[in-house]
Amino acid sequence: MGKPTAEFIPLDAAVLTVSDSRDAASDTSGDYLREALTGAGHRVCDRAIVKDDRYRIRAVVSSWIASTDVQVVLINGGTGFNSKNSTPEALLPLFDREIEGFGELFRMVSWEEIGSSTIQSRAVAGMANQTLILAIPGSTGACQSAWERIIQDQLDARTRPCNFVSHVKKP
Repeated sequence: MGKPTAEFIPLDAAVLTVSDSRDAASDTSGDYLREALTGAGHRVCDRAIVKDDRYRIRAVVSSWIASTDVQVVLINGGTGFNSKNSTPEALLPLFDREIEGFGELFRMVSWEEIGSSTIQSRAVAGMANQTLILAIPGSTGACQSAWERIIQDQLDARTRPCNFVSHVKKP
């Protein structure tokens, strides 16, 4: 990572938890992502929890993509290899452009923590209507690893040589 040289630009983000078992009281991963975003200086403008159903996921994310108020969507859950997990299938048709390197980098980071089990992670990311969408596993540990090792820097305009801030819609 290069040395920071630009000014920090706060972004407007939405957090989606995909889970058949979590609710507002037990959504530790969603709580972590909200706190990480606000702690870094960003704003959380919306948050939701939906069942692991590709059409419900797609509906919520589509509304955020269409919104002028959401620049970034962070999704946790539904990325495993279990046949019930459908987050990648929900998102891929929405992307204008997939960010293949995100899944690759997440699995590299995850390899250091869980070894070959990372092969079953289907973390994905993409851009849709100038909205950055990042989907990671639902465990709080995975959310923390993704935030600290990848996402935080990529949402910071000071990260060089590149970051995603210039690619998202302007408020």
